[in-house]
Amino acid sequence: MYAVIQTGGKQYRVQEGDVLRVAKLAEQAGKKVSFDNVLMLGEGDAIKFSGDAAKASVAAEVIEHGRDKKVEIFKKRRRKHSQKTQGHRQDYTAVRITKIGAAKAVAAKKAVAKKDAAEKPVAKTAAVKKEAAAEAMSKPAAKKPAAKKTGAKSDKE
Repeated sequence: MYAVIQTGGKQYRVQEGDVLRVAKLAEQAGKKVSFDNVLMLGEGDAIKFSGDAAKASVAAEVIEHGRDKKVEIFKKRRRKHSQKTQGHRQDYTAVRITKIGAAKAVAAKKAVAKKDAAEKPVAKTAAVKKEAAAEAMSKPAAKKPAAKKTGAKSDKE
């Protein structure tokens, strides 16, 4: 089984046991990490896109952190006596893919659904609504302060 995952703005085709270098992750070496942005799953001729693949996740273990080889950038403008050398080393995290599958459990989705249901406000009954309306009508209306007049000043002032 293989999967196509996205991390660090790049896409990788991975299988269980693969070691790959991805953009630097915040996890320490030896910790487990999960890639939930799965774009495609494949096994033999069967390929699953978007809907089924979105339910899956790829588990990996962080092996090490490091820096790639230096990439040298050399810019020269001919006949102008102008040249510039620059270098860059990209940070990376090496990970080993341990499992490809539906790691997003159904139980986790149910827990989220319960939490959402608990946070919804309770619907008021008709009697409670009538009482609230009657109470609001019985209170005297607050007087608004008079607005200041703005206009041109008279000559006497």
